[in-house]
Amino acid sequence: MLTPTQRAFAISREPFPAFVGGFGCGKTAAAIARAMALKVTCRQEDIAYYLPTYPLVEDIAYRRFPELCERKGWAYKLNRATASISFPDAGRIVFRTMENPERIVGYEVAHSILDELDTLPTEKARHVWNRVIARNRQKCGIANTIAVATTPEGFRFVYERWVKNKAPGYKLFRAKTMDNAANLPDGYIDNLRNSYPSALLSAYLDGEFVNLTFGSVYHEFDRALNGTTATISMGEPLHIGMDFNVANMAAVVWVVRDGTPYAVDEITGAFDTPAIIRIIASRYAGHSIMVYPDASGGGRSTNNASHSDLALLRSAGLRVFCHASNPPVRDRITSTNSLILSAYRRKLFVNGDKCPVLTEAFEKQAYNKSGEPDKTSGFDHIIDAATYFVVYRYPARVNRAEGNVWTL
Repeated sequence: MLTPTQRAFAISREPFPAFVGGFGCGKTAAAIARAMALKVTCRQEDIAYYLPTYPLVEDIAYRRFPELCERKGWAYKLNRATASISFPDAGRIVFRTMENPERIVGYEVAHSILDELDTLPTEKARHVWNRVIARNRQKCGIANTIAVATTPEGFRFVYERWVKNKAPGYKLFRAKTMDNAANLPDGYIDNLRNSYPSALLSAYLDGEFVNLTFGSVYHEFDRALNGTTATISMGEPLHIGMDFNVANMAAVVWVVRDGTPYAVDEITGAFDTPAIIRIIASRYAGHSIMVYPDASGGGRSTNNASHSDLALLRSAGLRVFCHASNPPVRDRITSTNSLILSAYRRKLFVNGDKCPVLTEAFEKQAYNKSGEPDKTSGFDHIIDAATYFVVYRYPARVNRAEGNVWTL
């Protein structure tokens, strides 16, 4: 069943409704409910459903919508080639990503829903919003609408548009995780409380807009409490997080003991991928090497050769672990912070003597005025290298597609 807030959002006729809430509050369920309710009202017109990345289209659009149609007994046809689900004599719902705003062209719809808009940087979210408005022009029996369902990400686009500079027609529906407790597994809310720093709980549990744009990104890191004297043991498997940059490659070497990660060495300032491969071969001979790189390295090379960076790593005999695309920066931050201090217990350690750059970066990397980790200080390369490993092996346990069973 939908919660009262979910239902109010799903049937709202305001031009620009926004459902803002914490993890597990049922944002995606509310957004899907709205899409289906609009399809009932506007049978001949099209609806657009936007998600941040294509993997989320696979996970949410191609799975959740057909499941709902099956439960409701609706006839439908899912077409992955056109990224849409169509209904006999009743138009379609098209699925699009927000990865490249310039590609939001070439189609018209009557209504749009943007899932997790606020995970985008502010300027990119604004660009997406403007492009979506241009697509929303099919005539319908009711006024066209553009809706948002998202977690609040500090004072970003959703805060600016629905709170700070609110205009007529911009309706905010706020939801807390606790509101949806009946649809969540036992222990889910307690696990959130144990996994997230207190500074994030207001946003990610209560759905509040809070100031995430100041101070240290890794504010709980303590070089003494998170420090270690651990070093590499002979023949020990090594896990290397890696960030690709021309003339400024970075890598962090981790060992995992009893499930706990220890950063025990770092590589900074390597010229390109072949150079860092040579360093690894020379420095860590006799070890099994697993590399957790920047996923974008699959499409280009730092040494301007014909092979991608990932292909170069594999051809050197290194085992490569990465997803098809990089997770959101926020996920890397959250996963790392949840290890640095989780339920008042340290679960991530760094050898400050062996990893001086990483130690300083954890202490000093700050948010900029846009709420993004600052890239002007030079700390981002080593941090990226470290956290690609962390988010792959120790992802924060947050299900972005909150699963609810509901009926309209």
